[in-house]
Amino acid sequence: MLSDISALDLARLQFAFTVSAHIIFPAFTIGLASYLAVLNALWLWTRDQAYLAVFEQWKTIFAVVFGMGVVSGVVMSYQFGTNWPVFADKVGPVLGPLMGYEVLTAFFLEAGFLGIMLFGRKRVGEGLHMLATAIVAGGTLFSAFWILSVNSWMQTPRGYSVNAHGQFVPEDWLAIIFNPSFPHRFLHMVLAAYLTTAFVVGATGAWHLLKDRNNRGARIMFSMAMWMALIVTPIQIFAGDAQGLNTLQYQPAKIAAMEGHFETYPNGRAPLILFGLPDEATGTTDYAVEVPLLGSLILTHSLDTPLVGLDAFPKDARPPAAIIFWSFRIMVGVGVLMLIVGFWSGLARWKGKLYHWPWLLRAAVVMGPAGFLAVLCGWITTEVGRQPFTVYGLLRTADSVSALRTDAVGYSLIAFVVVYFFVFGSGTFYALRLMSRTPEDRIGIDEIGPTRTAGITPIAQAGE
Repeated sequence: MLSDISALDLARLQFAFTVSAHIIFPAFTIGLASYLAVLNALWLWTRDQAYLAVFEQWKTIFAVVFGMGVVSGVVMSYQFGTNWPVFADKVGPVLGPLMGYEVLTAFFLEAGFLGIMLFGRKRVGEGLHMLATAIVAGGTLFSAFWILSVNSWMQTPRGYSVNAHGQFVPEDWLAIIFNPSFPHRFLHMVLAAYLTTAFVVGATGAWHLLKDRNNRGARIMFSMAMWMALIVTPIQIFAGDAQGLNTLQYQPAKIAAMEGHFETYPNGRAPLILFGLPDEATGTTDYAVEVPLLGSLILTHSLDTPLVGLDAFPKDARPPAAIIFWSFRIMVGVGVLMLIVGFWSGLARWKGKLYHWPWLLRAAVVMGPAGFLAVLCGWITTEVGRQPFTVYGLLRTADSVSALRTDAVGYSLIAFVVVYFFVFGSGTFYALRLMSRTPEDRIGIDEIGPTRTAGITPIAQAGE
């Protein structure tokens, strides 16, 4: 019953639902825009029609997903006025300009040149079309830059002062933009976006290869995706470790909750809790499966460095341990599976069997949504781990919400769920239908056939 839940909890749930629905779209388009730029460049370099066919297929999918991302983002912005006006008033002088920069330097680039990328090849010439495609890819990265700067400032606020009205006002814009957690989180998110795209593209290519091992467009998709999985996944693991060290320095309560450490280890030598059931009422992680000493080695790269637990923080300043304990482990588990698939594809490529190992292809199909799951779990870990604050350590979530009626927030949440599943479910279904078509459907097999190997250099063939 709605009467059993507070308006604050419903407002948080509503924003969590809308931001979760939104984050999967930019996570996909950031990587897909760069992939399209690479495909277009390969087409211009080799004049191989297969690259053009793959570009045309994913170009349409990009347009669909980009549109859903824009719509879902607009909905979120309205909630700052309806549910979180106190938050907007307090942080507006800092975050408002940053969001404005995102629109001016990123969204305008994406929206302004998207039409040229989609429809302008024959109208503006191949050179300008390539430039437009690269600008769209750059615009998605600019967008990630500003949005991650905004969110990172809420995690590690710097460069501000507080005026007489309790508002955060800027004092040093460089300190605000390049706050301590921003470089790590930006790199981690961009790599996550590239891996998300890679596994969707790889799953699509594998799906078609299971039906036709000689489908050249599918070979290009699968090969390029598996190169990304093989190379980028290990880099992402190191980037995640660097972010973990940064989080331990600036948000130790989040790390303690993620690791299920309720007690402080003043002499270090903390275990790594692989699995367990965090119980916040008793302050223990029940049924813990531990590896001795490994927790300290991973978190501090030392055996003897002190490691604080949740008992070092007041109960009303601790994040919900159970949620982020499991969301973090799901994210890590998905990352390990990505690493396995990447190395598996490397072995298959070395043996000359990349397109002919059916279990590798099936695994790639199953791993298609893995990037989305990892991004969602990572976002949950980051955002829930910041609780009970909207601006870490400075502004509580309970003090950021407006005076709301529980039933009003509850019914609007229900409306969001229904509309989102209908609208974005339809859009996702359409995107999957587009993926189910072979690249040759975009241009025609007769056009691809005669020229599919003409002028391809050994370097270009490496993309296959």
